[in-house]
Order: sequence, then C-alpha cells, then structure tokens
Amino acid sequence: MYKFVTSTVLSLFAASSFACQSDNIQLLNNFSNATSASLMQNCEIDESNNQINVKLLPENKPINNSPWYAFQLVSKEPRAVTLTLTVNDGDHRYLPKISRDGKNWQQVDYKIVEDKMHVELAIDTKTTWIAGQELITNKDYIDWGKKLSEFEFIDHNVIGSSVNGKPIYQVITNQPNVKQWLVVLGRQHPPEVTGAIALFPFVDTLLGNSELARYFRQNYNIVVVPNMNPDGVELGYWRHNANGVDLNRDWNKFKQPEVIAVDKLLTDLVAKGHKISMAVDFHSTHKDIFYTMPNDYGVQQRYLVNNWLNKLDKQYPEFNVIQKPGNNPQMGVFKQYVADKFDVHAITYEMGDNTDRKFIHKLAKDAANTLMQTMLKDNDQLR
Repeated sequence: MYKFVTSTVLSLFAASSFACQSDNIQLLNNFSNATSASLMQNCEIDESNNQINVKLLPENKPINNSPWYAFQLVSKEPRAVTLTLTVNDGDHRYLPKISRDGKNWQQVDYKIVEDKMHVELAIDTKTTWIAGQELITNKDYIDWGKKLSEFEFIDHNVIGSSVNGKPIYQVITNQPNVKQWLVVLGRQHPPEVTGAIALFPFVDTLLGNSELARYFRQNYNIVVVPNMNPDGVELGYWRHNANGVDLNRDWNKFKQPEVIAVDKLLTDLVAKGHKISMAVDFHSTHKDIFYTMPNDYGVQQRYLVNNWLNKLDKQYPEFNVIQKPGNNPQMGVFKQYVADKFDVHAITYEMGDNTDRKFIHKLAKDAANTLMQTMLKDNDQLR
C-alpha cells in the first residue's frame, strides 16, 4: 500500500522545477510552454488514492476562456493515476493529449463531472507529458526559421523584443526589386496551436519550389512573424502577453512592444515605397472559420478574399469554407488594422481546436496555393 502523502506546495520558480510532489510522484513544469506555478491555484498529490488534483488559473482577468495546461508526470514505479483538472472561473476547452517524447502526441480518454476533468494515466519512471494541445515552443519557431534561411532568398532575423526581452523573429524574402508584400502572422494567443499547425505548411508552400511559388515570388515578397507572443508561449499563458494584454486587441492602441515591432516593420516598408497587398493572421477557435473584411469596406482588390476562399471551397465538396465578414474599428484586431492603415484585405485564419491535424496540413497547403493564384489575378470582379 502506498504511503499517504499530500503536497500543496507550489514552486516559487515559475516553470523552473516541480509544481508538486509526493514521496513517489512528481508533477513537473520545468519546460517551455508548461503551466507556470503562478497559473495553478493548487496542486495536490494523494498517493493513497493515486489521485493528482490541479486547479488552473488565468494569468489575469478578464480573459477569453482558453485554460491551457501542460505538465510532466514521473513516478518511481509504474502506476495508474487519475489527474483531475478544475478551472478557476472557467470551462475546459482543450482535450487532453499525452506524449512520451514531447513531440508525438495522442488524445486520451477523459470525462467531465461537475466541471472537473478526470484523466486516467499510466505513469512510470520515464516522463509522460500531458497537455491541452501539442507543444510548439519558441525553439521550434527558431529552428524552423533557421532552416528556411538556408535558402539564399530567405532571411531570418529579429525585428523586436517582447515584454520580457525575448526576440521576435521574422522570416522574410529578400528580393529587392519586388515591391508588393504578403504578410503572415501567428501565435498572438499562446494556446492556439492548431493555427500554428496550419501556419507552417502554409508558409512552406509559399516559400516552396513549385512553379507557382517561384512565379508568385517574382511578384510578391513575403514576410512572416510566426510567433508574436513568445512570453505567453514560454509561460503557458491562456491568452495574453507578459503585460496581461491581448495582443489582438492592441492594434489600435500600439502600447505593447510585440505589436509596435510589427507595425514598425510594415510602416517602414511602405515608407520605402513598398506596398502591403494582403495579410493572413493564424488563430484557433472552436471551429474552422475565416474572419474577413467586408468586400464593400473600400479596400483595394475588392473581391480578393471572396475569390480566394470561394476557389478553396470548391476544392472541398465535403468541407465548408466559412467566410464571416466583419468590421469593428474599435476592437483593435490585426485584420482591421491592415484594412484601415493599408487599404487592403486581411483575414483571420481560424482552425478548430479539434480539427484533424492531417486535414489542417492539407487545407493550409491548398489555401496557400489558391491564395497565390488569386493574388496573381485582378480581383476587382467577383469570380
């Protein structure tokens, strides 16, 4: 029989050591993207019942209901445990997934009873990761950007710093005689991993070696800021940056350094005689949807987005490419900022939290190809 031990002691070093432990079990958060100790109201291990209880807190309030969690579990001997997660003033959004290497993930069964999520796990001396989504860390973005920069026409460099001093990187094509620009943004909200899963193949397709991509890049440069919120990603935040601000509500205030860096990047391009032509901002939500600007808003190439997404929709007879136009200058979202400042289209490309990952990848590649095809044509008329 296991000795009864309960621990409610939280590490004083957020995301730097164990969050709680008993004689034989540890719940750890000493890795990138883990739930910081400050985001756990309590963490308890009851070995006599093989029970682990964690109550999740947001970084600050008010906040979108996106309770993130990511832990590692280790036991001195093999055992079955039940991890129970509760949310302070919120509901569960992300379904539990486990990994033994932090890279390959599978969804696990769970049940929710009276607002508590119960997950049964087999743990042992080897690390078991459990998280609301797959982990895509700051290092993953840096490694991806470095790999792309091995191509002569691509640069990978820093455009600014986050609140906590983390570098904000761009991946940018460097064709000096090309004056038109496609802008791609990602990870304003840390837990929105399916948006990140879509961004990688989308950008890889734009930067690829197909005849279409090569011709597109003769007409358009591409700048990608794939990880807007490295502090929030590192600390396992639900939504905000290290100042407790939703970055996708700051595009009319320009008070956050992450937003200021991108605004300066785009403003400087225009000051040099270049033109912002289109922008895509990757996110996640409960379903697959594309938030757009109305085609009568006064932006150039009025039907560009309609023509693009209609063409994409025709490729997927069993999938509905939902377009939801909207206009709210007071909200401070990126797509509105692009439309108002540069008079061009921008969209928020949202993938569902639970959308099949292979489908996300395929759709992103097709979306990139159809966008390139559409941007190479005149879109003053609806096709």
